[in-house]
Amino acid sequence: MKPQSDNDLMKQVTLISDGACVGNPGPGGWAYILRYGRHSVERSGGDSDTTNNRMELTATIEGLKALKEPCEVLLISDIRYLLNGIQSWRFKWRLNGWMRRAKKGQERPVLNADLW
Repeated sequence: MKPQSDNDLMKQVTLISDGACVGNPGPGGWAYILRYGRHSVERSGGDSDTTNNRMELTATIEGLKALKEPCEVLLISDIRYLLNGIQSWRFKWRLNGWMRRAKKGQERPVLNADLW
């Protein structure tokens, strides 16, 4: 008999997140759907002056905050900024004091560092 790992015991949920803006910056909104088996939860919100990237990040953050216990999460998103940030950029940003290299070797603060 195969021993169970922690992941075998965790619920597996799907988080679908999205965000958008009219203008950039401008008024924007975010939404997520959390699915676990046949159950789902949908939430949304917005901001009168924001960017599309902030709304995308907010949708994912709010979805993760809605989890009541540790879970294995399948994140579905249509924005490369979010996926790249999760998979690689944030590690470099953190090591670099939340600064990023701009053109000509200048450093600039990472946008949306408060959300990352």
